[in-house]
Amino acid sequence: MRDETLLAFDFGVKRIGVAVGEVRLGSARPLATIDAEANDARFAAIGKLIAEWQPARLIVGRPLNEDGTSHDMTARAERFTNQLRGRFSLPVESVDERFTSVEAESALRQSRLSWQQSKTKVDAEAARIILESWFEQQKIAHAHT
Repeated sequence: MRDETLLAFDFGVKRIGVAVGEVRLGSARPLATIDAEANDARFAAIGKLIAEWQPARLIVGRPLNEDGTSHDMTARAERFTNQLRGRFSLPVESVDERFTSVEAESALRQSRLSWQQSKTKVDAEAARIILESWFEQQKIAHAHT
């Protein structure tokens, strides 16, 4: 399997969670939470992470309703995905992120962090789950080829 570093994003209006992972290892870890609403500040922070980690591709969580239909945040996340592609000239893929925030909150509750500590980490943890979902999809796709 290729040896690539990936960055994943859990897009939100107030915060963006970021995770990093290695394709060869098939594992991810929470990296950062970008706590800014202004686009310039967000993309400056993302640009620094891209410069530091040199990812081969970016993965963005695609929020959907429980039944798989789109909602307001779906369009916002898709716009964010297109902006990443345009600004950084990297391949960008989307992955279904239904239930990642719930899963992230559950994982952080079990970590014994205080409520305030886990609140600041939930978005990065959700990004980790998004990236691990992408890894899982790749394994399934490669198993069928």
